[in-house]
Amino acid sequence: MRNLTMKRRSRISARRLAPVLLCGAMVLAGCGLGTGGGFSPTQELAGPLAEVPRLDGAKIPVGSKNFSEQLLLGKIAVITLQSAGATVQDYTNIPGSSSARQALIEGQTKMQWEYTGTAWIAYLGNDKPIEDPRKQYEAVRDADAKLGLTWLEPAPMNNTYSFAIPEEKAKELNITTMSQVKDVPKKDQTFCVESEFNNRSDGFQPWLKTYGITGVESDQIKVLDTGAIYEATDRGLCTFGEVFTTDGRLKALGLDVLEDDKNFFPNYNVAPVFTTEVIEQYPQLRELFAPISEALTTETLVELNAKIDVEGREPVDVANAWLLNEGFLQVPS
Repeated sequence: MRNLTMKRRSRISARRLAPVLLCGAMVLAGCGLGTGGGFSPTQELAGPLAEVPRLDGAKIPVGSKNFSEQLLLGKIAVITLQSAGATVQDYTNIPGSSSARQALIEGQTKMQWEYTGTAWIAYLGNDKPIEDPRKQYEAVRDADAKLGLTWLEPAPMNNTYSFAIPEEKAKELNITTMSQVKDVPKKDQTFCVESEFNNRSDGFQPWLKTYGITGVESDQIKVLDTGAIYEATDRGLCTFGEVFTTDGRLKALGLDVLEDDKNFFPNYNVAPVFTTEVIEQYPQLRELFAPISEALTTETLVELNAKIDVEGREPVDVANAWLLNEGFLQVPS
């Protein structure tokens, strides 16, 4: 995740424009959030969640940003909280990271999933990521605690930047890591990137420098919309495409993600974030979300995101099916 994740996290367009904001300044201007989340089913807690104390009487508005993975995670939270007895207002699909963050700080929402890298760099204003993912999580957790926000334990998934290459081309060039890019023939040193990443002070040019890739000319760089990069890379318009590591199109198109062996990109582990007030009143939320977070690996998110972005399924249906299949919930008898 990046400067302000508006860029990166608007990479996948939401299926609908939610009537969430009636004015650009939203929370700052006093505009209320609108519930446009649609229907989410209520199930029964099961498996590792079966003995978690219920949340009867709790009122927890849930927010999310407006791209597929965030919609999926938001719906997982909505369904889980409802199934535990809470009354949930569904504010998923808020346009823009800053608006979603401000809604949480202002208390208009009281829960959303957030990424450690986004919080560390975009919200808290740090220039350099912390390489150790646990230390970065702890730094974000401690800083946000002063703002009245409580981070629960993070998921193992890491939705960060990377570069990908078609499987057959990777075999042809015998390449698996970013450090090897400098050694491929110049004719194959071609890149598809989005405009913001191409111009960011912590984006494409610093990445080239870090990995010792020199002499890249403008005609070797294709600047495209984020969503177009995956297919362009698959079609061979470029050898290396800028991607996000939990995007479902990677698997669908057979794109191999290069190992960031110099740890250039920040970690973007996701975690449930609640207002501290809600956690203090309902401490069982930690127990409720811990097994769910633990199950959200990078591989799992790739598969779930593909169901949305490749198969065209609705995020709420994908979320509900996953919670049932994993045994966290069961259909009421």
